[in-house]
Amino acid sequence: MPTGTALRDAREQLFDAAERVLLRDGASALTSRAVTTEAGCAKGVLHRHFADFDAFLADLVMDRIARIDNQAEALRDSAGTGTVTDNLTGALTELFGPVAVAIVALVTSRDGLRARLRQAGVAGIPIMTEATAMIASYLVAERELGRIAPAADINTLAPTLVGAGHLLFADRNGTPPETEAVRKVVTTVVRP
Repeated sequence: MPTGTALRDAREQLFDAAERVLLRDGASALTSRAVTTEAGCAKGVLHRHFADFDAFLADLVMDRIARIDNQAEALRDSAGTGTVTDNLTGALTELFGPVAVAIVALVTSRDGLRARLRQAGVAGIPIMTEATAMIASYLVAERELGRIAPAADINTLAPTLVGAGHLLFADRNGTPPETEAVRKVVTTVVRP
């Protein structure tokens, strides 16, 4: 006899539920029970698809990292179009949506998750590391096009932009910064 309603794409539904809990209640409230309750399914559903809760969280983070890879390609393709400042302002604003900021907090708060991610080959702080690579790749392309200084230190500029961007967006309970605040950071750091 069935005990519940079948989930069509259990993995995505569980990820979406985890994001809602994370955004609403914060990293400390993210438990397997909170996720399955939010998804409207039995706790066993999560454990049927993932070895344990840290495995679930690691897959969630890896899935969100893959989304940055798509954004990185679009940002690289924008090199030579628009302005460098506008492209970077838009990229940082898109990158540091509420979910990404919450995932950074989640990773820094859970030792088991960080261990799982290291086992999977994820270096540094997920989201931040990929964001830095994304921005660096874009800056290299713009430097090659002559739109930023030939001597621009990409290895300093990229993490500076990502770190400053994260600080602007990091207040989980506040409103996102105005576009002008992000633009000011970009202009100050890059000076295209």
